[in-house]
Amino acid sequence: MPTILRFAGLRVVIYTNDHRPAHVHAIGDGCEAVFEMNCRSGPIVLRENYGFSLSRLRQIKELLVQHKNRICLEWERIHGAF
Repeated sequence: MPTILRFAGLRVVIYTNDHRPAHVHAIGDGCEAVFEMNCRSGPIVLRENYGFSLSRLRQIKELLVQHKNRICLEWERIHGAF
């Protein structure tokens, strides 16, 4: 599970044995959230949340938006084309 980003005690990871669509797992503070990246077709969308507050989810999403191109390239490198 490669860590793509680290931010304020948070890890953003892509599991190497994971499935499509392109998504990342944000892990930290004893919580986890899954965001679909929609690399070619639209905005980043929260799919699952296990414990993060709404304000923390907004922070995470903003971080993902800032690094969307890099994350999508990593997903493609690991899993192939979208």
